[in-house]
Amino acid sequence: MIYAPFTLLLLLLLVALLAVFVVLVEMRVLAYAYRKVGVRPRYAFAVMLLSLLGSHVNIPLYSVPGQRVLRPHEISMFGRTYIVPDAVETGATVVALNVGGALIPILVSIYLVARTRLYGRMAIGVAIVAAVVHSLAQIVPGMGIAVPMFIPPLVAAGVGLLLAFRRAPPVAYVSGSMGTLVGADLLNLDRIAQLGAPIVSIGGAGTFDGVFLTGIIAGLLA
Repeated sequence: MIYAPFTLLLLLLLVALLAVFVVLVEMRVLAYAYRKVGVRPRYAFAVMLLSLLGSHVNIPLYSVPGQRVLRPHEISMFGRTYIVPDAVETGATVVALNVGGALIPILVSIYLVARTRLYGRMAIGVAIVAAVVHSLAQIVPGMGIAVPMFIPPLVAAGVGLLLAFRRAPPVAYVSGSMGTLVGADLLNLDRIAQLGAPIVSIGGAGTFDGVFLTGIIAGLLA
């Protein structure tokens, strides 16, 4: 399933942030930083670009019967506007996995966990971020779960510094990306039937920008 999860304005903002990221990489400001994260700078850029492009792609997992599925429209939450997609199944909510906001961060996190072996610190970091994000997550009828854009990356940065300091960047990335997915999406899966949303995408519109920014801030953190 391919659709735009957010408005053109927010997409342009994320592209602008990515452009700043590219400039910093070319200036070699982030070369050392991302080596500390555990990913080569050019690969880091590829991951961020694929995440941005992959935000439009969702892999259907299963569907949940719903009493009322809202028609497509725009919804505002936390100062952002989200676009509700067309219904895929009549009277049902499709649960999907967002490629850019979930699949790619999960694969990168698995790589960082295996490479750094900071199992305990990363587990604690994920738990802390998940708890904070879950407490702030809001149910948005017709759309899904939404969280404030800058909270996950900022909390992840703080957690990374407290738990690992010199090895904070990989801890921040894993804590922020996985903590956001767990706290916002996975812990609210039991409430899907109440949303009236045509599609609920894990790592999609409501949480994607938090996960995306976590990757950028993890690099800057080094």
